[in-house]
Amino acid sequence: MKKFEKRVAHRINGAIRATELRVIAEDGDNYGVIPTSEALRIAEEKGLDLIEISPDAVPPVAKIMEYGKFLYELAKKQKTSKAGSKATE
Repeated sequence: MKKFEKRVAHRINGAIRATELRVIAEDGDNYGVIPTSEALRIAEEKGLDLIEISPDAVPPVAKIMEYGKFLYELAKKQKTSKAGSKATE
């Protein structure tokens, strides 16, 4: 890990503590605000993970998708933003 790189741990599936979540599907469909238990059931039926994207929002935002794919997309975004910035000396 680089000196200034910050790791963000995302809560997934059973680790999510909120009672209600604003849920977004993998394809971008919005389920709206639903109880966490129902969101977990939907994710399990689809064979995917429930990932808490924005825990500080009211209500917290979660996305239903594969956790590995989520991490890959996050790393890709960080790489493109890093490539567009200039280092200062």
